[in-house]
Amino acid sequence: MRAGLFLIGVAVACLYQAGVAGAWEWVPSDEEIQKYRKSWNPLSEGPLLIQSVDIHPKGQLSVRPFVFSLVSEKSYGNTLSLPNNRKDGPVHTYAVSPLVVLTYGLTNHVELGVAASWQAFWTKDSDSFNKGKGGPWTTDTGMGDVSLQMKYRPVVQDPDSTRPSITLYQQIVLPTSRWAGTERPPGGFAPLGRLPTTRFGELSLTEGMTFRKNFQPFRISGGLFYSFATPGSDAGQTTYTGDVINSRLSFEHFLDDRQGFAYNLELTTVSTATWRADGHSINRGSLSGSTVVGIEPAVQWRFSDSWVAAAGVLFTIAGQNTADAFYPNFAFRWFWNQGKKAQMP
Repeated sequence: MRAGLFLIGVAVACLYQAGVAGAWEWVPSDEEIQKYRKSWNPLSEGPLLIQSVDIHPKGQLSVRPFVFSLVSEKSYGNTLSLPNNRKDGPVHTYAVSPLVVLTYGLTNHVELGVAASWQAFWTKDSDSFNKGKGGPWTTDTGMGDVSLQMKYRPVVQDPDSTRPSITLYQQIVLPTSRWAGTERPPGGFAPLGRLPTTRFGELSLTEGMTFRKNFQPFRISGGLFYSFATPGSDAGQTTYTGDVINSRLSFEHFLDDRQGFAYNLELTTVSTATWRADGHSINRGSLSGSTVVGIEPAVQWRFSDSWVAAAGVLFTIAGQNTADAFYPNFAFRWFWNQGKKAQMP
């Protein structure tokens, strides 16, 4: 939660900078957009753990296969702790979650996206194994959830001032995993990754705000997202889970602009709240809340004028009521711009 509050402060500072750097309207002018398009901004994969803040040019699309994996054999207790206080078990979990994200520039201000996922996990009761009792593995493979996204950029960054891009993010998660009969993974969450983390198999609504600023040879971006899951049902009882708060902060340092070669350092947090936006008391999930803080080193590079890639490993550095895990992940991205040269969003 503290990291999330920090990013709220960052977002407020960005809005303040956007204001003091010059007046803006909630629809950037063509001149402002063209000024940004001509500024330094190498074509590359960008951060692995947050959607690109700036918008595709009108008519440009990208397709992004992303593979996220999880290895977890330890967990954190009821107090936010560092890795030296983690404990073994109570379960060992290994998971792979492929994701394909398609995004399209509807206009120079609005971008639409859809993401489809797959889920496979293997888990065992480590306490039972440690006591010599053995025990079966629990495993399941099936369709994950489908996400529909829309981004609107009311503020585009100004290369000649400190003004960043500010983008509003909306997402609806359809519980296609539940409809397909895919078993819920341990912990009940879709894996950490590029999209804001939500509860697996639940209809969820997400609102967010993201920012990005380019300072050659650096790009800095971040975001804060609030997700609300609609009430569920279990054995005839209406169930209510706590809302979910995601935050992301990413630094990119380019070493070779022409090759799109850069290294990233990305911070991510996911917290479940002890409240709901609709005022109902929670009766499912972690009633005392949970938090996971992770940091990811990554590298990115460009194969051609339309193909880019990145790879990294996300490490848990603090947690509360959550699994301790590391998450190897990689992604490719293909750009198409109606036969013209692709532009970095």
